[in-house]
Amino acid sequence: MPHSKPLRMPPYQLNNASRRAMSSTETNKTPAQNCRNMADIRREIDRVDRALVRLLTERLSYIERAGHIKQDRAVVRDEGRIADVFAKVKAACAREGFPAAIAEPVWRALMEGCIAHEFDIFDDANAASPNAAPSRAAAGS
Repeated sequence: MPHSKPLRMPPYQLNNASRRAMSSTETNKTPAQNCRNMADIRREIDRVDRALVRLLTERLSYIERAGHIKQDRAVVRDEGRIADVFAKVKAACAREGFPAAIAEPVWRALMEGCIAHEFDIFDDANAASPNAAPSRAAAGS
């Protein structure tokens, strides 16, 4: 049975007012070819990094929800889904001109971290259930 424990609301949903009030450095970007110096480059890289964190936070909210929805611990790690995500990432890299050799290790680390987090969420959500599967530590994995 899915767990009914309230979920942590992701910051991107809680902070809509602050997102609307973002400074002009957040909403006005300078294309790389228009950057004149390293300060411009670093400002834009920092802006992109902040955007990536917001997107990763959104992604994690779905991982957390999956940990509550899944009813069987054995389906938390889904090799078919992992392969599907990697195929989609590689296709997106080809479309965008981003080197897959950079993306693949980043996504592998992201996926492994998210899967570990989803196991934690699943285990926490099912800890009170007498039929819950043993934790990873107890299972020796």
